[in-house]
Amino acid sequence: MSVIKNVLGRVFALWAALVFCVTLLIVLLPLWALGFVAEPRRSQLMQPIFRGWMAIFFTLSGVRRSYRGRQHFKKGENYVVVCNHRSYLDPPLSTPGIIGGNKTIAKHEMVKIPLFGIIYRRGSVLVNRKSEESRKQSYVRMRDVLLRLRLHMCIYPEGTRNRGSEPLTRFHDGAFRLAVETGKPVIPALLFNSDKVLPNDKGFFFWPQRVAMHFLAPVSPSGKTTEQLRDEVFAIMNTYYKETKI
Repeated sequence: MSVIKNVLGRVFALWAALVFCVTLLIVLLPLWALGFVAEPRRSQLMQPIFRGWMAIFFTLSGVRRSYRGRQHFKKGENYVVVCNHRSYLDPPLSTPGIIGGNKTIAKHEMVKIPLFGIIYRRGSVLVNRKSEESRKQSYVRMRDVLLRLRLHMCIYPEGTRNRGSEPLTRFHDGAFRLAVETGKPVIPALLFNSDKVLPNDKGFFFWPQRVAMHFLAPVSPSGKTTEQLRDEVFAIMNTYYKETKI
């Protein structure tokens, strides 16, 4: 990477961090207040706030977004949305991009971040991946999100950020077991270029450019085992990613 780009990336990172913090302070009060509203209404009201917040953040930070395939979300239906994961930018890109109220799975450590932790506590199903009991409880809460609250559940089945050269790494079973047991269709979603904005191999670096999120047609879990559904969705996403140019 050139010296000039390296320096500019730090300047852009400082600007993006400033924009994020200032806009966070603006939305923090209404998001905090929504903690007194019962679910699922809380998540439904949070969604337009998230969407407006991220529209301002991405615009001011120079990141151009595009979404494709939102027509796959049918009114009155809720889904297990599975996304590839290559960057810390993925949740701010995916959460407001999903049509309708939704929750995402997140590491419990995120709630320790001052102020920002409030948002994670409001909008996520938290899990301590080192605790078997926490993983079991998070699975029960995700079932509740889908069956009782009838919200979308957004999951990154790779489990952590993909730092390799392949489009996808191995999928874990959890999202697909959840779909099979609840009968909820899976909507595969592909995120593009988020790792070019926030690279995994560089600290405090931000490079504005175009990112995209594509939602694919729902995949029914009917009559399939967890493994069959997992492998089918992996093949669909892997093929689409390789064949799509952004």
